[in-house]
Amino acid sequence: MEGGAAENFSRMGTLGIEEEFYVVDERGRPTSGTDELVYESEPPEILDDRLDHELFKCVIETQTPLIENPDNAREHLLAVRNALVDHAREHGYQIAAAGLHPTARWRELEHADKPRYRKQLDRIQYPQHRNTTAGLHVHVGVDDADKAVWVANELRWYVPLLLALSANSPYWNGFDTGLQSARAKIFEALPNTGMPTAFEDYDAFERFERTMLETDSIRDRGELWYDVRPHTGHGTVEVRAPDGQADPDRVLAFVEYVHALVIDLCERYEDGESGSEHRRELLDENKWRALRHGHDADLLDREFDQSVPLQALVEDEIDRLGVTALRPLIERESGATRQRRLHDDEGIDTLCQSLLLEKH
Repeated sequence: MEGGAAENFSRMGTLGIEEEFYVVDERGRPTSGTDELVYESEPPEILDDRLDHELFKCVIETQTPLIENPDNAREHLLAVRNALVDHAREHGYQIAAAGLHPTARWRELEHADKPRYRKQLDRIQYPQHRNTTAGLHVHVGVDDADKAVWVANELRWYVPLLLALSANSPYWNGFDTGLQSARAKIFEALPNTGMPTAFEDYDAFERFERTMLETDSIRDRGELWYDVRPHTGHGTVEVRAPDGQADPDRVLAFVEYVHALVIDLCERYEDGESGSEHRRELLDENKWRALRHGHDADLLDREFDQSVPLQALVEDEIDRLGVTALRPLIERESGATRQRRLHDDEGIDTLCQSLLLEKH
């Protein structure tokens, strides 16, 4: 049983970026390619030990190396993405990104043979069998375990804002769901997902994690799939809210924002700020508004006493933290809106082509 340790929280401000992608064929449709790309061939050196597959054989995951300096995030992200595109192309595949692939029908796709996933399928059944989701996960190093738990607690209010900005999955199983991020709702059907409760300190979180492991509720700590969590193995706070994105600039905007949030919250913790007492039900309401309405969402403010348009909240964050990369995200159409526009105006083939990764 894999757990973690308080001692792992030893480095401040480092970054790690995990992205889940779709392996697609020449027509841009999901296809079973991860066996060949992960197990049956040698990936480029930068992908050694940083390339894996997910539940379906059409979903592949990459991880950047540990990024010591956030200014180097672009370089590392593009290097990993370019290597993956080349690796896939050499074997007759392409790579696509979105929260859900619009043509992925789970009954027609193969599950991975990896024992970990086979055990999950047996344990969870239907919700996992249909889980064709792909997301973006951002890790930020925190140098104290109690601080990391406090920061994760506070980040819960920001999860819906991040989700609304990233909404990029209107289609699931071949139909329009009416949602902006259907991925978020599909994924929430799994156990140990969604908005977590607050934890008093690291000891409280460790007790919870250990209880889940010792009672066979989870097989390893990685099966705590909440939208934000202290990662007791890596010594990071991990934000798992955003949908997958093809455009690296959008990914880097989320990375910059999450990093700035964590640094700001760490400083507030060190200044002795008391934590927020957010009701989980109200946080869930904000998440629902985000996944349903995306860029058009009105979210409850930090005091939960009024609804505020997403754009106003984003502008406040830009002013507060200086994260100007957020402005293009809110000023341009969302990924979900773009998908619907392309689908309606130009058809499914054009939509599929628009999700492909390009080399930069």
